[in-house]
Amino acid sequence: MKKYTLIILILFLAIGTTKAQRPREGYDREKLEAARVAFITTRLDLKPEQAQKFWPIYNVFNDSREKSLREMSELGRTRDTQLTETEAKSRLTRKFEIERKMIVDEEKFVKDLSSVITYNQIIQLNGLSREFARHIYQRRREDDK
Repeated sequence: MKKYTLIILILFLAIGTTKAQRPREGYDREKLEAARVAFITTRLDLKPEQAQKFWPIYNVFNDSREKSLREMSELGRTRDTQLTETEAKSRLTRKFEIERKMIVDEEKFVKDLSSVITYNQIIQLNGLSREFARHIYQRRREDDK
């Protein structure tokens, strides 16, 4: 457990050093990313050698997932009050293609991760992103008081 505490401490010290070198906006983003890494690493109880393999796999999957979600969000936006039937059909077809790709990507992600962490940890990971978001939201609300 001391190793994990040391890892988290090193992450926060690195962020503190970065603060003096970068503008405020970059610092907040980096600080948030470091906190997310520490949160997930701690909650999954990743050993250092596991974390070293876990994060590259996770980051590639997460980047791809975010890109797909942004694209789906764009498809859902209507700039005009009405779309033609052809445009609407095309958007729905593309949405389904993206969803199918996301399922294939997630299956590959789970397969790749299963060589690094247990299936129980993979299941646990599903809720950690939401839990982290709630944690950050609560902290910001407390800071605003």
